[in-house]
Amino acid sequence: MFPAGFEYYRARTLAEASDLLKAHPDARVLAGGHSLLPAMKLRLASPSALVDIGGIRDLAGVAEEGGALRIGALTTHAALADSDVVRRRCPVLAEAAAQIGDLQVRNRGTIGGSLAHADPAADLPSVMVALGATLTATGPAGERSVPAGTFFLDLFTTDLQPGELLTSVAVPGYGPGTGGAYLKHRHPASSYAVVGAAALVEVSGGKCARVCLVVGGVQATPVRAEAAEQALTGQVAGETTVFRAAEKVPEALDQPIGDLYASAEYRVHLATVLARRALARAVERAKGQPG
Repeated sequence: MFPAGFEYYRARTLAEASDLLKAHPDARVLAGGHSLLPAMKLRLASPSALVDIGGIRDLAGVAEEGGALRIGALTTHAALADSDVVRRRCPVLAEAAAQIGDLQVRNRGTIGGSLAHADPAADLPSVMVALGATLTATGPAGERSVPAGTFFLDLFTTDLQPGELLTSVAVPGYGPGTGGAYLKHRHPASSYAVVGAAALVEVSGGKCARVCLVVGGVQATPVRAEAAEQALTGQVAGETTVFRAAEKVPEALDQPIGDLYASAEYRVHLATVLARRALARAVERAKGQPG
């Protein structure tokens, strides 16, 4: 199919992009385009205008600031996967980025585009919530910070306000004693996550001192499996405790979605399996074991 008619604007600065979005309330922001353009071709999205921000160079790149990573919204998935500083300071983010789509998608798709699009089948939203990332939105009123845990409101809906752009993401780094893992069941046609599980575990004295487990693809937004986190926190970091904790994942999934490929019940089952594997791998890495 072909998209409905629309106006096209290429912004040269953040201020110009914000002005264009304010002047065209129904406009959508175009970054890499790998989520928006297919939706427009299928007429699942029909914006009156596109505001292309791809030429704003200041919005790309990764920098280490005080133990955290500041990532520009136009940084591509390939750049995240290949970044030495990301792989060193936040390896689970590089791991997740390397699983997105295929090589062509990773070379064009951007971190900001993925997060702002808020597709429940995307990989990065779950990882950002698990990492406790902070997103920076820039608009007519200036900059504001939004925790990843409150950024995703509903299906394809975020906390971004009219005229605002997602401009950067701050991701806390982690070091020895903490392990992260991201696993997903890949849709065979699209490579989207039918279900994904992101885990971050800190091990101290042989016990799990801090646990964060987030499931994506099952509900409209990423979901923290808090009962599973609590069940593992303070326990010996081992196979039995991980298995028991993962069995509590369904308690967090009270509104699962289903489609022709995977029913709601199947997605909940997958979430339990992938959560157990992600937690186990995160524990192994926290202990310094290969995984």
